[in-house]
Amino acid sequence: MSALSRTFGALTLASTVWFAGDVLGQTPPPSTLDQIRSSKTLRIGYDADAPPFSYIAPGSPATAAPQGYSVDLCRAIAEQFKEQLKIPDLKVTYVPVNSVTRFDAIVDNKADLLCESSTATLSRRTKVDFSIPIFIDGASFAIGPNGPRDVSQLAGKKVAVLPGTTTEQELRRALTGTRINAEIVLVKTNQEGVEMVEKGQVAAYFADRATLTFLLRKEKQFANLLMADTYLSIEPIALAMRRGDSDFRLAVDTALSHIYRQGKIVQVFKGAFGPLNTPSQLLAALYQISGLPD
Repeated sequence: MSALSRTFGALTLASTVWFAGDVLGQTPPPSTLDQIRSSKTLRIGYDADAPPFSYIAPGSPATAAPQGYSVDLCRAIAEQFKEQLKIPDLKVTYVPVNSVTRFDAIVDNKADLLCESSTATLSRRTKVDFSIPIFIDGASFAIGPNGPRDVSQLAGKKVAVLPGTTTEQELRRALTGTRINAEIVLVKTNQEGVEMVEKGQVAAYFADRATLTFLLRKEKQFANLLMADTYLSIEPIALAMRRGDSDFRLAVDTALSHIYRQGKIVQVFKGAFGPLNTPSQLLAALYQISGLPD
């Protein structure tokens, strides 16, 4: 076969592969930045039941916008994008997700940025990418006044947790590692889990410590509940986005770095956790370390 024939054959094969992929609907969507520039819209994925990171306040109208630390931070990113990406009229829209569907919303191109309480893990990075860390939290559990203070005291008891979370993974690992035989009850919302503790239906509810702290302080009905001192894990919270879209990840990390280094993160933190609260020394160090120089 001549060199010309081989070249023609290679081009024909490449064209066939491209055409077949296009016909089968396998052509990748435009990059996230191209979509944002075209639509002039940043699509934020939020969880209505992940306080204080992302939530809809109880009793809010159906049209109410989500609130919370991660949501507010993503709004701040959108403000940075207006100048950074030169889209002064950039809008934000909100895409509802939950602990089970959240990463699918990114993979299926229904949302650009996941703004809730996702822990960045190696296994999850096989499916999505993550920004630089935005928070440090850990899994713990809420209990009644006389409830178990440690995992070792859960033998023969019922405990509740949200499915599809790293907290569920850590809980199962802790019970297996200590050979504690406890019944795990999967709930639909954090509110439901804490209510089950308050009603005595389960001995403990496991979730992110910040979420538990928020619920126990905010809801009067939970005033008699306690937080266990035990940490099952220490976890970095980050914003999830489409895997392999390095330009968008760079844009998000650039915006976050500017928000950290310019001190705007303190305003976001106080807006979510209250004006009298300030970032812990650990969190302040995270902002200093994670905020990359230009």
